[in-house]
Amino acid sequence: MMRARNPSRWRRCTIGLTALALGGCAVGPTFHRPPLAPQRHYRPPGELMRGEHAAPARYRQRVMPGAGSSGAWWRLFHSPQLDALVRQALTDNHDVAAAQAALARSRELVTVGGAARYPQIGFNAGTGREKYGAEFLGPNAFAPFSYLAAGVSVAYQLDYIGRTRRTLEESRALVQYQRSELAATRLVLTGEVASQTVMIATTRAEIRAVRGLLREDRANVKLVRGAVAAGSEPRLDVLTTQAQLASDETLLPPLYQRLTTARHALAVLLGRTPASWRAPDPALKDLTLPASVPVSVPSQLLKRRPDILAAEVQLRAASAAVGVATANLYPQINLSGTLSQEALRPAHLFDASSLAWSLIAGVTAPLFDGGTLHAERRAALDVLHERADLYQQVVVSAFGQVADALDALRHDAELRAAEARALELSRHRLTLERASYRAGNSGLLPVLDAQRQRERAQLGLLGATQRQYLDTIRLLLAAGGRVGPAGRSSPKAAASHT
Repeated sequence: MMRARNPSRWRRCTIGLTALALGGCAVGPTFHRPPLAPQRHYRPPGELMRGEHAAPARYRQRVMPGAGSSGAWWRLFHSPQLDALVRQALTDNHDVAAAQAALARSRELVTVGGAARYPQIGFNAGTGREKYGAEFLGPNAFAPFSYLAAGVSVAYQLDYIGRTRRTLEESRALVQYQRSELAATRLVLTGEVASQTVMIATTRAEIRAVRGLLREDRANVKLVRGAVAAGSEPRLDVLTTQAQLASDETLLPPLYQRLTTARHALAVLLGRTPASWRAPDPALKDLTLPASVPVSVPSQLLKRRPDILAAEVQLRAASAAVGVATANLYPQINLSGTLSQEALRPAHLFDASSLAWSLIAGVTAPLFDGGTLHAERRAALDVLHERADLYQQVVVSAFGQVADALDALRHDAELRAAEARALELSRHRLTLERASYRAGNSGLLPVLDAQRQRERAQLGLLGATQRQYLDTIRLLLAAGGRVGPAGRSSPKAAASHT
C-alpha cells in the first residue's frame, strides 16, 4: 500500500477524469420521430356519404375540431351520476392502480440508472489479526499482529462513449411509456364506464317499452274475449291474441339478461364484485347527447392519443438500446480509489503516518466473443425498425378509427331520424286500426299487425339512440378523450378537417 504524500493530486486527477467523461460523445442514433405525411383530413376531401345531410337538424351532431386540453370528456353528457361513477372508477379500479404502480417502479429504475453517472463512494472499516508463514517471508518473518483500518473507497466507470447516458435515456423512455399506458388505461376505463351506463339506461327504457306492449297485449286478449262472448268475433281471434302475447313475452328475458350483465360489468369496473355493490339505475333522460362533439384536428392527434404516445416512446427506447449495444463494442474504463487510515494500535489509527491511498485505472475490451456483441447490436437495430413500423401502424389505425367514428355519427343521426319517423307513422296507423276495429269495419289481424309495427319502431328508435350514444363515446375516445371549450371553430372549418 503506497503512503499518501500529496492528497491534492487525487483531487486534480478526479476533476480531470470527470471533465473527460462529461465531454465525451454518445454513440448510437439520435432519436427523431418518424416523418409522416401531413394529414389535414380524417376522410378523403370532398367525400360525402349517402344521406349524410338527410337527418333533421335536431338529430344531427356538430363536430368541433380543435378541442382543449381537459380530459373530463364524459362531462359532455351532463350527468352527475355518470360523473360520480367515473370518478369512483378512477379511484378504485385495480387496473389503474396496477398501472400507477408500474409507473412508480419505472421512475425508481430511472433513479437507479442515473446513479451510474456519479462516483460510487463507500465507507470501509475493519479489524483483524494475522500471521504470515515463514515460508512466505523467509528471514523477515515476524510475530502475529493485530490491525485496524478505516477509510473510503470510490469507484467510477468513465462514460466517454455515452453508454450510461444511453441506458438512462432508455429508462426515461420506459417511464414515458408507463405514463402513456396509465393514460390509456384511464381512458379505456372511462369509456367502459360511460358505455355500460348508457347500456343500463337504454336497456331499462326498452324494458319499459316491452312492459307497455305486454299491457296492450293483455288488453287485446280481454277485448277479444269480450267480443267472442258477445258472438261478434270467432274464437280463433282469442288464440291469435294469446299467441301475440306469448311471443312478446319472449322479449323480456334477453333484456333483463343484458341489464344484469351491464350492472355486473359496471361493478367490476369500479373494483367491486357484483354481490358487494349494486349498480345505480340511470335513466335515459338523465343523459344528454352532446349536440357538439369536440374532436382534435389531425395534426394534434399524434400528441393526444395515449397509444400513439406509447408507441413513440417505445421507439425512443429502442433507439437508446441501439446506443447501449453500440457502446458495448468499445473498451470500458473503470476507475477506483481508496483513502484510508491503517494502524497496528488504536491510538495511532488517525495519525498522519497511518494515511494510505490507492488509485487504480482498469480497461476491459472485447477481443473475441464469437460475434455476440455485433449480433446483439444488429438485433437492437432490428427492434428499432420493428418499433418504427409499429408506430406507423398505430398512427394509421388511429386515423382510421376516428374516420369510422365520424361516419358512424352521421349515419346514426340518419337512422335515428328514420326510426322516429317510423314510430310516429306506426302510432298513427295503430290508432286508426283500433278505431276501425271498434267500429266493426275491420278484423283483429290489422290491429295486431299495426301493433307489431309500432313495437318494432319503438324498439328500433331505442336501439338507434343507444347506438348514437355509444358511437359518440367511441369518437371521443378515438380522438384522445380530450374535451375543451367548444365553439371556437366554424362549421366550415369542422367540415375541412373531417
